[in-house]
Amino acid sequence: MERVTLSKQNLTPNFIGSWIIDPISICDELIAYFELNKDKQKNGVIGGGLNLDAKNSIDIQISPKDLSLAGNEVFEKYLQNLFSCYQDYAIQWPFLTTFAENLQVGSFNIQRYQSGQHFQVNHTERTGMATLHRLFAWMTYLNDVDQKDGGSTFFSHYGIDIQPRKGLTLIWPAEWTHAHKGNLLNANSKYIITGWMHFANNSNSL
Repeated sequence: MERVTLSKQNLTPNFIGSWIIDPISICDELIAYFELNKDKQKNGVIGGGLNLDAKNSIDIQISPKDLSLAGNEVFEKYLQNLFSCYQDYAIQWPFLTTFAENLQVGSFNIQRYQSGQHFQVNHTERTGMATLHRLFAWMTYLNDVDQKDGGSTFFSHYGIDIQPRKGLTLIWPAEWTHAHKGNLLNANSKYIITGWMHFANNSNSL
C-alpha cells in the first residue's frame, strides 16, 4: 500500500464558519439570564450522562417549548442572529441549499466554565445512531477570555486554537473530522451558548 497525494489537497478548507453577532449586547442578556436562573443550573452532562472527568461545567438547557415563556425573549433574538449566520454559511457553501434548506435547532445549552473547568475530552458531535441527525454544531462565546487565562477551543485535526471573544459565533460540521475540546480555564469565567442544527425529522425542535 502506498499513500498518494491528490493535487490541490493542501488547499482543503476547514469548514469552520465564524461571525460576530449584532447587537453584541445579546451576549450580556444571555449571561444575565444564566445568573438570574440559578434554579435551572445543573452540572453539564455528555451523551453518557454526568462525567466530570470529561466535561466540567454548569449548564442551563433550553428546549423549544421554553422559547414562548415570559422572560425568554432573548433566545428568539439570539436564534435570529444564528439563522443569519447560517444563511451566510450557505452562501459560502452553496451545495448546502440542495439538501439542507430546512435544518432545525433542538434543545441547546448556556454554559459557564470557571477556573479549573473545561470540556477536556477531544470529542465530536455525531458519534452514533442517537446523534446521526446532527449536521452542524454551533457556539457563541458570550464574554472575552484573556489568552493567559486559557479557555480556548482546540480543533485537533486542523491545529486551530480559538480564543473566546464576546459575540464570536462558530458553525462547524458535526462529523468526526471536527473533533475538538475546550482547553483548561485558568482564571475567571467563560460563558457560551451552544447546540446543534439537524435534519427536520426530529420532533423536539424549533
